[in-house]
Amino acid sequence: MEKKIYVVGLDDESLEAKVAAAVSAVPGVNSCKAFSMKAQVLVDFDEATASEDAINAAISSCGLDVL
Repeated sequence: MEKKIYVVGLDDESLEAKVAAAVSAVPGVNSCKAFSMKAQVLVDFDEATASEDAINAAISSCGLDVL
C-alpha cells in the first residue's frame, strides 16, 4: 500500500534523510521518500506487517508532527 503523509516541520533536506531512515526502519516498509518542499512523506508498505501507527510514530520520533 502506498500512502502520502503530510508532516508539520519537515522543512529542510537534513530532516528528509532523518525521516526516511526512521520510517524505513519500520518492519514491513518497502520504501520511503521524504520531500521537504511539499512537507510530505511517501511510504510504500505491506499492510500485513507494518501499521500506520508505527509509521507515524517513526516520523514523530524525529520531532515532527503528522497531520
